Amino acid sequence: MDTERTRAYIDSFWDDEILPTLEPYVAIPAQSIVFDPDWEANGFIDEAVNMAYEWVVDQDLPGATTEIFRIPGRTPLLFVEVPGDDRGTVLLYGHLDKQPPMEGWEPDLGPWKPVFRDGKLYGRGGADDGYAVFASVAAVKALREQGLSHPRLVFVIECSEESGSVDLPAYMDAYEHRIGTVDLVVCLDSGCGDYERLWLTTSLRGTVAGNLRVDILREGVHSGRASGIVPSSFRIARELIGRLEDSATGEILPEALHVEIPQERIDQAEATAKALAESEEEQMPFVDGAGPISESPAELLINRSWRPALSVTGAAGMPHVSQAGNVLRPYTELRLSLRVPPTLDKPTATQTVKSLLEADPPYGAQVTFTPNNANAGWHAPPLAPWLSEAVDEASKIYFGPPAGYIGEGGTIPFMGMLGDKFPEAQFVITGVLGPASNAHGPNEFLHIAMGKGVTMAVAHMIHRFQERVCEAR
Repeated sequence: MDTERTRAYIDSFWDDEILPTLEPYVAIPAQSIVFDPDWEANGFIDEAVNMAYEWVVDQDLPGATTEIFRIPGRTPLLFVEVPGDDRGTVLLYGHLDKQPPMEGWEPDLGPWKPVFRDGKLYGRGGADDGYAVFASVAAVKALREQGLSHPRLVFVIECSEESGSVDLPAYMDAYEHRIGTVDLVVCLDSGCGDYERLWLTTSLRGTVAGNLRVDILREGVHSGRASGIVPSSFRIARELIGRLEDSATGEILPEALHVEIPQERIDQAEATAKALAESEEEQMPFVDGAGPISESPAELLINRSWRPALSVTGAAGMPHVSQAGNVLRPYTELRLSLRVPPTLDKPTATQTVKSLLEADPPYGAQVTFTPNNANAGWHAPPLAPWLSEAVDEASKIYFGPPAGYIGEGGTIPFMGMLGDKFPEAQFVITGVLGPASNAHGPNEFLHIAMGKGVTMAVAHMIHRFQERVCEAR
């Protein structure tokens, strides 16, 4: 492989083909099904997947089969198969569904308003993770442009990832014969510690999410009459959450929700903390005077990747402050999102939380915890020596520094599914979601230079996979 030729081709392809396509993609409000239950009638997910399908077909990859799989009642799946050497298969993964708009965008930005500024494309979904299918095609075309052979390639681009990949298992089962046996998985839906090197994700936390509801009255009562007699449903909810979380430190209390952290991951966190120009603290948009949980950059990385942590992400039963009268409310409902360690058993985690919150309700209140999004975490298998070398080579050639390794705090359910289906496969989990890119939040952006570099690295790893296959012959 002529690496300079690869660099030039992919750089130009991004400018001429990918960015002009990502711009209208960002403008499509293709919210995931949890956020848009009427997705079929609204048609935005179909619009996004049809756009990607037409673009892939227009790229005219020799011998490629491009299809949109549809199972009634489920979001569609874009499937691309590119024939190659039949002694190995590389699967490339991404998704086209998006998070909801979120408030707080800068005045000249918006979730469905693509804006190019300072080497970034702002708007929802470009970085998380609409670029993936386009970058995958670019990597293949860069190899073909040099007349280089490659293994059989399969692209799996789903449309329910932001809802926990709820539709994906049905497709994985229905089209297992089309996917075949996978030797290497490349996922482009993860994060990066900075934009200076290639980053590999070593682990992903799992999730236990659900609604905690506390009912104490059949209807609201004037607080002057009821307070002091009727306990506040919000106070009861706070007490219940206190069973789960230490309110002073944020530590998750049940031992059943913790695991022993592998020493290798602790060592990597310490090395990563030293390599980063900015710590996790410095990357967060704290208000003036606020600060993080710990002053140790390594500790923050470990917290984010291997320790459980609770967030309250929504509420019901509370009027807006402008409409809040002096009424003791009948109920409080809180949306809880608990991130759990990568290797923690999902059913165990869910049952632990449910039992803890519902047992012995204070004052005899009606308490329910309804889990509605539980996903297992993922812990990467060791890299084969050839792949470890290829990853470092790619980072040094196309970025400069050697590759970085980092545990992510989020969840990609697809990784656990593939790990179960293909226990012998190698995994490269990488992405462009770096400092301030703010996936799921306001002002999300795609760092264009990082996107180009990741694409070059993917082409390099596919080529090294093919070299390994040829050497084995």
